[in-house]
Amino acid sequence: MSFAEFHSCHLLVGIVLALCFNQVSSTTNETDRLTLLAFKADITGDPFGVLNSWNNSIGFCQWYGITCGCKHRRVTVLKLRSQGLSGSISPHIGNLSFLREMLLQNNTSVKKSLQNLKKANEPISSSINDSRPNVLYGALVKATDGFSLTNLIGVVSFGHVYRGILEDNGIVVAVKVLHLVHCGALKSFMVECKTLKNIKHRNLLKILSVCSGSDYQGNDFKALVYQFMDNGGLERSLHPITISHGNELPKKLNFILRLNIAIGVASALDYLHHQCHIPIVHCDLKPINILLDAKMVAHVGDFGLAKFFLGSSLDTIVNQMSSMGLRGTIGYAPPEYAMECRVSRDRDVYSYGILLLELFTSLSPTDNIFRDNLTLHSFVAKALLGRVLEITDGVLLQERESHLGPCSPQQMLFESDGRFQECLVMVFNIGVACSYSMPGRWMSISGIANQLQQIREKLFALGLHGEDDLLTASV
Repeated sequence: MSFAEFHSCHLLVGIVLALCFNQVSSTTNETDRLTLLAFKADITGDPFGVLNSWNNSIGFCQWYGITCGCKHRRVTVLKLRSQGLSGSISPHIGNLSFLREMLLQNNTSVKKSLQNLKKANEPISSSINDSRPNVLYGALVKATDGFSLTNLIGVVSFGHVYRGILEDNGIVVAVKVLHLVHCGALKSFMVECKTLKNIKHRNLLKILSVCSGSDYQGNDFKALVYQFMDNGGLERSLHPITISHGNELPKKLNFILRLNIAIGVASALDYLHHQCHIPIVHCDLKPINILLDAKMVAHVGDFGLAKFFLGSSLDTIVNQMSSMGLRGTIGYAPPEYAMECRVSRDRDVYSYGILLLELFTSLSPTDNIFRDNLTLHSFVAKALLGRVLEITDGVLLQERESHLGPCSPQQMLFESDGRFQECLVMVFNIGVACSYSMPGRWMSISGIANQLQQIREKLFALGLHGEDDLLTASV
C-alpha cells in the first residue's frame, strides 16, 4: 500500500468515526433539550418570565438557569432558585443523565423535590414510560452481580443481555444493557421503549422496566429489563453445538413444538401488522430474537429496529427511511428492500419465511453451504420435488422413526409416513412462498397462521403431541 493510499484509508476511517460520534452526541443532546422542554411544560406559573428564553431560537446551553459541561455539552446544573415558579417537576428530568445539581429552593409550589427523584449517592435513573416502575442503576448492578460474565446470557443488536434477580422482589429478569458508543444504539433504545409502550400480546416479550441515567463514573447508561425466558433464544435450540454454554444442553424441538413456535410468531406479527392502532414492522425477525419461556411458548423480542407504519403509501416509508441505511440482518432481510431502504409489512413476511425454513431444516441462511446463487430458499425449493426428508432436521426424522415404530401394521406405517411427509411439504411450501424474491408472491401473515394450525391438526390426528413427547438432549 502506498503512503497516499494509507493516508486516504486512515482519513476515511476518521471521517466514519467522527460521523458516528456526532450522531451519538447530537442524539443525546437532543434528549437533554426535549427533557428541558418537558420540564418547562409542567411549570404552570412563571411570574418573572425566566423560562421565556427556553425556546428554539438559541441552544439550550444558553437558556436561563442552565449550565452545560464544556466537553460533552450536556446539562450539568439546573439553577432556578427563588423565581416564584409553580407547578410540578417533570418525571422525565431523570433523562438529564449528566445533571449534578438541581437548585429549585424558594419556589412557591413545586411539588416534587430532587430527593424524590434521586436517592443519595445514586446515579439519576428514570422510566421512559410513566406507567412502568423505574429501576436504578445500582439495583441492576446488584441484580446481575456487577454485570458479571457468569450472568451473561446473550449478545444482541447494540448490547449484551444479563440474567439478574431483583433484590426488592426476587423476580428473575433479563437485563439488556445498551452499548451507547455504537452508532444507532441510543435510537434503538428509544424506538424499543416507544414500540413496547402500548402493545400487549401473549407472543411478545414483556418489558418490565427501563433504566435511563448514568453509571457510577457519570457515563450515560441505558438498559431495558424484560421478563426472563427460561429456555433462552430459539437460536440456542436450533444450533446447540455452536452456542450452548456449560453442560446444560437446550431442549430438542419436536414437530408439534416447532409448529407451536411458528404459529406463535405468526400470531405476534399479525397483531403488530393489523391489530395495533398504528401498525408496527419488526424489521429484524430471526431466531435469536425469538425467546422461549418455561412452557416453550415463543415470544418475539428486540424491537430496536422496529418502524411504525404511519401511512398506507409505501413512498411514505421510503422517505422516512432514506437516511437510515440497512435495516435488518443479512440473510433474513429481503435484499431489494435493504438496498432501497424500504419498510413494509412484507419484509417481516419474508423474514418469517426464512425463519420457518430454518426452523425445520436447522440450516441458517448464512451457513457456508449457501454461496454463489444457492440460498436457503432455493435449496428447499429444489428439495420439494421428492427429496423433502433429505433437508429435514435430523431431530424430526428421529421423531418420525420413533413414532412409526417397527411393530405397527405395514398399511398403517405407509399411511402415517405419507401424512408425516405431507405435513413437512406443506410447512416448507409456506416458507418458500414467503421468501420469494418478488414481494407480490408472498402470503399474508394471518393466512400463514391458519394454514399452520391446520397442519398441526393433521399431526394431532397421527398421535403426535407437544410437551408430552418433548425430546431432551443427552449430555
